Amino acid sequence: MELRDIEIFLTLAEELHFGRTAARLCLSPARVTQAIQKQERQVGAALFERNNRTVRLTQVGRQLRDDLRPLYAGLKESVERAQLAGQGITGTLRVGMLPLNAYDLRPYWDVFRLRHPRWKLRIHKAQLGEAFPALRRGDIDVLVSWLPVDEPDLTVGPVVFAEQRVLAVAADHQLVGRASVSLETISDFQHPHADTGPGYWFDAYAPRLTHRGRQIERGPVVRDAEEAMTLASMDGLVVLFPAHVSRYWARPDIAYLPVRDLEPLPYALVWRSEAESEPIRALAGIIRDLGPLPSA
Repeated sequence: MELRDIEIFLTLAEELHFGRTAARLCLSPARVTQAIQKQERQVGAALFERNNRTVRLTQVGRQLRDDLRPLYAGLKESVERAQLAGQGITGTLRVGMLPLNAYDLRPYWDVFRLRHPRWKLRIHKAQLGEAFPALRRGDIDVLVSWLPVDEPDLTVGPVVFAEQRVLAVAADHQLVGRASVSLETISDFQHPHADTGPGYWFDAYAPRLTHRGRQIERGPVVRDAEEAMTLASMDGLVVLFPAHVSRYWARPDIAYLPVRDLEPLPYALVWRSEAESEPIRALAGIIRDLGPLPSA
């Protein structure tokens, strides 16, 4: 089985959608189909059950996914390390970003690259439901996460920035036109829910109660910010975001309203304590030297 075909299989096993797999790998759907059919012939069994509506792994497919995933990751990392060593780079620091404002953080990235040219810096988008698992698995080295993070195996480093909150609503929502909104006001509307991570952690991002103790209703479970935004646009939900989202994610179907009575939400570096390394300490030191980003 060729490396590219393994990548196609593992991506389809994650996406469970031929079109999304093709788009993610910059391939044609026909190429994805051909690769899977070839693998099924080699294995002698179906790897996926598929019809016009769904794609699911078979038992054989699940076993192959579980066996191939660590082997593929190790082989890919070995090739990448050899390529980097050929360029004089001795290590890579992988930073997972829960916020969308990686460009705002470029002063930290630039200084890190200037001071430590032997280390490569890679910035990744962290999926909401996978942020802590990815950190614990070692898929990323450090995470930019909102606070608080109070986990016994994780270290919280310096604060990178803190931002006020905005509320994303449909462009024709009844709240549009107000200069700002309060937590009490937005409790009249349903908010999406993320059934992931420690409960206290998501509650810090999207409170369960108003300041007067009124329950804030949570509705559909979402996997990421894009899904939450779609629900706001199409189904009338309202979604809390840090303020930078209004700059990075301007959409004709969405309006952003400042929330006037929530404290700024702080974001900091977080890493697995037992995996602390020299590059992690270097990045944390740079953030301490430069200080948090100024408030917008």
